Amino acid sequence: MPLTTFDRVPRRRWLAATTTLLAALAVTPAWAQAGKEAEWPARPLRMLVGFPAGSSPDLMARTIAEPLSQALGKAVVVENRPGAGGNIAADMVARATDNHTIGLMINGNMTIAKILNPAAPYDPLTDLAPVSLLAVAPLVLAAPAGAPGATAADFLAEARRAGDRWNYGTPGIGTVAHLGMELIKSLTGLAPVHVPYPGNPQVITGMIGGDVQMALLPPGLAMAQVNGGKLRAIGVTSAGRSSVVPAVPSLSEAGVKGLQLEIWNAVAAPNSLPKAHVNRLATLLADIVRQPEVRQKILAQGWQVAGTSPEGLANRVKTDTAAMAEVIRKNDIRPR
Repeated sequence: MPLTTFDRVPRRRWLAATTTLLAALAVTPAWAQAGKEAEWPARPLRMLVGFPAGSSPDLMARTIAEPLSQALGKAVVVENRPGAGGNIAADMVARATDNHTIGLMINGNMTIAKILNPAAPYDPLTDLAPVSLLAVAPLVLAAPAGAPGATAADFLAEARRAGDRWNYGTPGIGTVAHLGMELIKSLTGLAPVHVPYPGNPQVITGMIGGDVQMALLPPGLAMAQVNGGKLRAIGVTSAGRSSVVPAVPSLSEAGVKGLQLEIWNAVAAPNSLPKAHVNRLATLLADIVRQPEVRQKILAQGWQVAGTSPEGLANRVKTDTAAMAEVIRKNDIRPR
């Protein structure tokens, strides 16, 4: 029997209702996914640190872990995985696929690791996702308390005259202290011989004992010895004076033109971590390091607060990688 007009109307309405229902069902998975994303992190985050407990990166990690836990509503557990200048932990972060692993990094782990050692198991430029640059600091060019020269310029003049009769110490080949001193040598005509040590405590002992005549040290370590009368601060490696050590002149004031070198701490994630999570972490971390109590703790550790976006850290990584790669190339620096 042919359908009447009356019969067709309900069918049209039924088809329209069915179409609307199917459309609604089609978007339901997106809603479900959004709800799922909003639940991240679903369990505690682990923050890997490539240095032992009590080290500067470890102190930084523990300073931000508690407020980050409160902000996320999930615990942030700091795990120390020391070795290879922090690269063991960095490689673990790069390989993590659980979406709940991040890392507290230093410069070298995110810049020169692969350039200095092509056999490194990870590539910081492709395997790590920059999250936020937390804090920066210049290095302090330090010397024994009785070093010659009344001013920084005088000291550098004495060092130039000494040539390769003077030594400089570092915590190892390829560290920022090593590359920084080679950069200073190229800018000043100095020629001290590199003496690598296991770590900065041994560098300080070597300076106090007269085995090395200079070294680039983190501000916290350097100024503790300077204030104790055992070392002398010659200058800092930032372009101008640093708020971390405002009483110490920059080396540029002493005539070392073109020098701008800083050490830094940052948070990175595996490149597989969803961008939404990376951005959320960056926003939270930038807020955390600017909290007065946290800022004061970081300053006491010898750092100036940064707190950048992922793009800000990525730009810093790119710039520093290019600068340090040039130092490595010019001086043919290779790991032993």
